[in-house]
Amino acid sequence: MADLNVTVGGLNMKNPLITASGTAGYGRELAQLFDLSLLGGIAVKGTTLTPRLGNPPPRIAETPSGMLNSVGLQNPGVEKVLATELPFLRQFDTAIILNMAGHQMDDYRRMAEILGEEPGISALEVNISCPNVKEGGMAFGADPDSAGRVISLVRAATKLPVIAKLTPNVTDIAEIARAVEAAGADAVSLINTMLGMAIDVERRRPLLANTFGGLSGPAIKPVALRMVWQAAHAVSIPVIGMGGITSAVDALEFIMAGASAFQIGSANFHNPSAAPQIISELNAWLDYRHIDSVADLVGAAW
Repeated sequence: MADLNVTVGGLNMKNPLITASGTAGYGRELAQLFDLSLLGGIAVKGTTLTPRLGNPPPRIAETPSGMLNSVGLQNPGVEKVLATELPFLRQFDTAIILNMAGHQMDDYRRMAEILGEEPGISALEVNISCPNVKEGGMAFGADPDSAGRVISLVRAATKLPVIAKLTPNVTDIAEIARAVEAAGADAVSLINTMLGMAIDVERRRPLLANTFGGLSGPAIKPVALRMVWQAAHAVSIPVIGMGGITSAVDALEFIMAGASAFQIGSANFHNPSAAPQIISELNAWLDYRHIDSVADLVGAAW
């Protein structure tokens, strides 16, 4: 069998597949279908300092080759997650990546301080797609200075590997990637969802109660692949790619574009067994071509 082990910014994983934040909760649902120890890692649902109810419904809509979501970071808050969800995840041999989100700078610092003291957490994935409520609602990740300041605060507050999750809703993804690298990020993950909407023509109103939502799924894959390529060329730290991956071939495209690991998201909804299937397909693809290690293919298309 091929060697699927990868190291991403100090994070060691048995294979490069991570379930994307917000698509597998805290692992309990998927654990009913397969052993979570098969995963390279699991990025848990976006967690905030205090509990959030999220946005009003409807907040999910199907689109051609994808889906829109406007869940709004519904979660029980970091203390509850650490008390009730982390013990469950610790029983599995997989990297636990805590996705953290905030709406002001200090939220990120305080979260990093709390999480850095918890055994079992392998890395922090910093969601900088959140609106900065103190600066007019612009997402932290839309501005290189704001993105850098957030990552600097997290970096100073923890010794855990720090992964900056980048928004695609920017003019120059390479500029943002360079800013978070300079601020101390150990890796970047991209792309987060793209901003989109749908309209209910019978009601003549936006289908989502929040009007706009995040578009994910195969529809965004070409854009995601392009941005991963650009980010990987712009920085020296590892890149984790995501956006519409449903098969091993999709994953290999991201790896050859420069990603050291990849995340699957929307695929978990239409095929809850997608993760173990993709891992098996990836191993078979490498074996058939007598490729010893998946790491040998990172950036192979350059």
